[in-house]
Amino acid sequence: MTDLLAVRPAEDCRWDCVALGEVMLRLDPGEGRIRTARSFQVWEGGGEYNVARGLRKTFGMRTAVVTALPRNEMGALAEDLILQGGVDTSHILWREADGIGRNTRMGLNFTERGFGVRGALGASDRANTAASQMQPDEVDWDALFGGEGVRWLHTGGIFAALSESTAATTLAAIRAAKRHGVIVSYDLNYRASLWSSHPDPDAAQRVNREIAGLADVLIGDEYAWESCLGVGGHAARADQADAAPFDALVARSSGDLPNVRIFAATLRDPVSASVNRWGAVLWASGKRYTTPVREIAVLDRVGGGDGFVSGMAYAFLNGLGPQIAVDYGAAHGALAMTTPGDNAMTSLHEVKAVAGGRGAAAIR
Repeated sequence: MTDLLAVRPAEDCRWDCVALGEVMLRLDPGEGRIRTARSFQVWEGGGEYNVARGLRKTFGMRTAVVTALPRNEMGALAEDLILQGGVDTSHILWREADGIGRNTRMGLNFTERGFGVRGALGASDRANTAASQMQPDEVDWDALFGGEGVRWLHTGGIFAALSESTAATTLAAIRAAKRHGVIVSYDLNYRASLWSSHPDPDAAQRVNREIAGLADVLIGDEYAWESCLGVGGHAARADQADAAPFDALVARSSGDLPNVRIFAATLRDPVSASVNRWGAVLWASGKRYTTPVREIAVLDRVGGGDGFVSGMAYAFLNGLGPQIAVDYGAAHGALAMTTPGDNAMTSLHEVKAVAGGRGAAAIR
């Protein structure tokens, strides 16, 4: 079972994982509200990029990001934050900015953490960004995946939703990755706000069906399947952390996605913004692997799902098998939500401790 995905040997590749997606500046008002803030903490983040950053900072893997940034001070800030995260920047595409944002700009994401009965709140400002203008032929994909060598490509539905060209870029990257034996993970990561203004009302399902059909690892729960793939008819959850409807959906519909070898989803029941019931489920070769659903304290929920994907990918990249993959994924996601920003500030040692069920006793 440990060679389930037939991952390329590390010695044959420069990169353990490459992420394709938009990197935004996240403006965090801390314990306050966006509407009354007088200062913001700045982080970098993006659904696809966060996976590469987690693999580098927590797990020590070699990662790079393919994205685009404007050549101005905000783009320079994003690059500096990416470098602090240890992710390689040599595949960033730079756009000449006109100084006012008519031709290209930096994406901004204002995000409140929430507390108690007040839920987390995000307000994005991302139209006409550098990443949204990426074209499928701007990157020499064969040189990246074949020449440099990549073991794992991660991308997702947020990037694919930005424009027709980013959807085409996603497909071009995945097809090239498959030519060179690269494992491809795709997080459906449905965002209604990104698809609702698309000129094609059927775009979400049209685009995601084509991409998902090429993936080796597909992340997303039954609600994402319905919105992105048009696969409905699932039963209602007994509670928000109930995996039964997802399990039934995989059993019923996985045959329609014959290339997908891993199906995975996180399970979250927000008791409040500050306390969630959290777990994960993974299907591989017709077998189900899961974690206990535990009540966890949450400081900042953003990035928990991306942290899950990082931990899962780490396990598969190191031949640790599906049970360790779902355990490390859920643990890393839980730890990511204990600190501010999109990304975890943790270590493999802490991930193993949480995955092993150890408590939060002080480490001295």
